[in-house]
Amino acid sequence: MATARSHAYIARPADEVWALIGDPGRITDWFPGVAACAVDGTVRHVTTSTGVEVDEDIVTNDSGLRRFQYSLRPGVVPVDHHLNTIDVIEDGDGSLVIYSSDVAPDGLGPAMQQSVEGAVGGLKRYIES
Repeated sequence: MATARSHAYIARPADEVWALIGDPGRITDWFPGVAACAVDGTVRHVTTSTGVEVDEDIVTNDSGLRRFQYSLRPGVVPVDHHLNTIDVIEDGDGSLVIYSSDVAPDGLGPAMQQSVEGAVGGLKRYIES
């Protein structure tokens, strides 16, 4: 299994960052390349800017821990296993955001690394602007 991780200090209170991360439908605000999103219970339907449609299972949305986890459903992306985790940790006046991914097959690791790095950068740009 491949793993990927990216993190950033964000100059906003953890509760403010969590309010964005913990609302699964707001992924279009900060995740580069996500054009549309609809949430139906614990399933998030995402459409990319290139028109690819992906379904994700929301695994964890824990306000107490400020942890959001989701898993890609097999389909367009040929995953055997996938779990992404976003943690928002209070850090002084700001937040530490850690975005990690576990994915199989291993060949998807480099793409997941690019994805989590892009997502953390997009989140930082969006919420600090």
